Amino acid sequence: MNRLRAKYSESIKDILVKEFDIKNPMLIPALEKIVISVGVGDSAKDQKVLQNMVDTISLIAGQKALATNAKKSVAGFKVREGFPVGIKVTLRKENMYNFLDKLISVALPRVKDFRGVPRDGFDGRGNYNFGLDEQLMFPEVEYDKIIKTHGMNITVVTTTNSDKEAFKLLELLGMPFAKGK
Repeated sequence: MNRLRAKYSESIKDILVKEFDIKNPMLIPALEKIVISVGVGDSAKDQKVLQNMVDTISLIAGQKALATNAKKSVAGFKVREGFPVGIKVTLRKENMYNFLDKLISVALPRVKDFRGVPRDGFDGRGNYNFGLDEQLMFPEVEYDKIIKTHGMNITVVTTTNSDKEAFKLLELLGMPFAKGK
């Protein structure tokens, strides 16, 4: 069992039940999934760069990433239907906890001048979104093998509909939120 999953089962659940006065054990906030997504932009034209990006995200996530294709043609963006526009991977269960543990304890502390992830990334439904500027902070990524650096969006989906409960859950799991508001 992963370190964060064990911490959640042993102590965090009890803290959340007491703090939010939860009577039904099925209503205790928990992590549901983590979605990592990357917009490829102009890199989609070069198959080698696109494949390198897919491989990099797969390495980071510990699970195969998929290239997502455009559903419709949009002339303004010079995109045709079926054209690759992004890369995504959805993590659940053990892979989700492994990634979150690696993100919190290894990757984020390696970011230069890191002051914490923003607190305003909640969507009103208990989900948290934040972006990273580059992928080089992850230990699996070798600088020499990267053709083009890119950022990524990370969405943490929880079982609660309350931003307050989701914030407390992530804070107890060790998410380093920025000081302030």
